[in-house]
Amino acid sequence: MTESLLELRKFVVPEIIIGVDARLLIGRYISHFNAKKPMIVTDKAIQKFEWFQEIINLVRSYSHGFYLFDEITPNPDDIEAMLGAELFLSFGCDLIIAIGGGSSIDCAKCISIVAANGGYILDYEGVDEVKMPGPPLICIPTTAGSSADVSQFAIIKDSSTNIKRAIISKKIVPDLALIDPVPLMTMDPYLTACTGMDALTHAIEAYVSNTHSALTDVHALESLKLISQEIEKSILPDRTLDTMFQVMHGSLQAGLAFSNASLGAVHAMAHSMGGLLDRPHGECNSILLEHVIRINFDSVPDRFRNIAKQLGIPVDNLTNDVLLERIIDKIVSMRNNLHIKSTIAVETLDGAMLDYLVENALNDPCMVTNPKVLTKDEVKSIYERVLYSQK
Repeated sequence: MTESLLELRKFVVPEIIIGVDARLLIGRYISHFNAKKPMIVTDKAIQKFEWFQEIINLVRSYSHGFYLFDEITPNPDDIEAMLGAELFLSFGCDLIIAIGGGSSIDCAKCISIVAANGGYILDYEGVDEVKMPGPPLICIPTTAGSSADVSQFAIIKDSSTNIKRAIISKKIVPDLALIDPVPLMTMDPYLTACTGMDALTHAIEAYVSNTHSALTDVHALESLKLISQEIEKSILPDRTLDTMFQVMHGSLQAGLAFSNASLGAVHAMAHSMGGLLDRPHGECNSILLEHVIRINFDSVPDRFRNIAKQLGIPVDNLTNDVLLERIIDKIVSMRNNLHIKSTIAVETLDGAMLDYLVENALNDPCMVTNPKVLTKDEVKSIYERVLYSQK
């Protein structure tokens, strides 16, 4: 056993219920928390679906009224979070129910922070800056990727700089995650692809993180196997509930891993890029992943050999150089089959923009746990590969 696996580690998770129709247990848990007036935090796009209305009807039956906060954008910012906290307090709410993907759940976490601690949400950026736990938080994820429903992370965009800020604290781990594959059946295929690649990136980065543990390794490796086997099926017109359950299960496993082992350079760079360019987070991860793996590989080659096995790559008798290329080929093949492009066009790409992206990525908390210390030039070179100017 390696020395790193003997070091002290903590492992924090919420109560989790996973399975078909888990969402329909919401009424029981409103009663368990003795809540009278929940705030539902969600986005407008999912409210047309029958499964969403089933949740709303149950909330209505088990409460004395609720407040619906749906002013959530795909990359939620500090203004949205502060508005939500103000409304939570002014309407006397006593429970938060987040229904949606990472955007809704992260914003709900930020609402909870400010409701309990006051101040401005960006004051809590960093690790363990949240002093008081917030009101009870129930999450019903509707995507299989962010795992915000089980994690210690909340990502919120600073509207003044277009930088995504990371808040990491066990105080924001949800109280309950009702993980149900039914909502995934109505998810847009491209969103399905992007969120699935986000989950795959979570698993890879958690496994090679310099704060991994024996416990997080188990979840990361299981996630890699589940997602790699099912992700390409998940975007097909005839996808099944079983496929979506397996992808969601893989996302959950990845969430348990990265929430406790943290992440790495892919996420640090994706936060910077996604915030400035307002691009989907999973898309950014997909585009960056192969390039960061290439730089990280030599720092932890044995860990990447285990990753390759879980991705279904035969590894016997392969040199490290060949193994690296096989892993890259697998990642590129998956991304291509999911119809995610390898680059992003920006209106004007200049030195000032690149420097801004690099600076913000290097200052992101996720960079601290990357297995290799990346230089400015290495980060800049990756951005230069994945971004191009339309002019």
